[in-house]
Amino acid sequence: MATVLDRGAGRDGRATRGGGVVRGGGVTRDDDAAPGAGAARDRATAHDADEVTAARLLARTGRCARVSRDRYRTDAGRPATVPVCGTRDAVFWKADLDIDCDGRPTARCNRRTDPVFAAATAVQGSDGRRLNAETLPYIVVPAPSRRWDHRRSGVRGGSVAAVVYRDRVRYAVVGDTGPRDLIGEASYATARALGIRPDPRSGGVSSGVTYIVFRDSRIGAAEDRAAAVAEGKRLARRFLARR
Repeated sequence: MATVLDRGAGRDGRATRGGGVVRGGGVTRDDDAAPGAGAARDRATAHDADEVTAARLLARTGRCARVSRDRYRTDAGRPATVPVCGTRDAVFWKADLDIDCDGRPTARCNRRTDPVFAAATAVQGSDGRRLNAETLPYIVVPAPSRRWDHRRSGVRGGSVAAVVYRDRVRYAVVGDTGPRDLIGEASYATARALGIRPDPRSGGVSSGVTYIVFRDSRIGAAEDRAAAVAEGKRLARRFLARR
């Protein structure tokens, strides 16, 4: 349900015990490598170090410096076990994923497919229309409360997020708000991108999803998926680089 949100080894070879690389049936030693090979290896190593992976993000979020006053429930009637944690660059939490189909009615998100469908999202697109949960990856944050006011953590509509499930990392925006005491919800498109069943009646997962929202981030248009991905990757690399 929406509530008001502030809008504002190279590929062709394999290593040998002697330190060479098998290529075309022969072994090339490091000292026999072609000119420039060392620089190429250095670039590849640097690329690997900058790569944003699920494993690296999960390791970075392994410790929790809590920013929420209290913990959240993942579903109504369940115990409150989920804190919102933070670093200088981001806030994050680990929860379930319930399917949010709210927003613009589509073939898969409407009153027939979703019994609690609402034709509204707390965030609007640049055209003034509600967001499209079927095509736009977005996440839901709890409405502001004494438990946690996301705005004080630099999180607003259109803030950029990385969502991790198993070995997948996908980028999204903050697109809606939910109940003040519940956490762990994302759009149909987010679930589908993560390989999670997106059906609003029977989809989602009960645990294992990490949500990372980058503080004071925002893109020009909440519905601009390409911009969210580009900015998300940049901010995720910074998040991993800082300690």
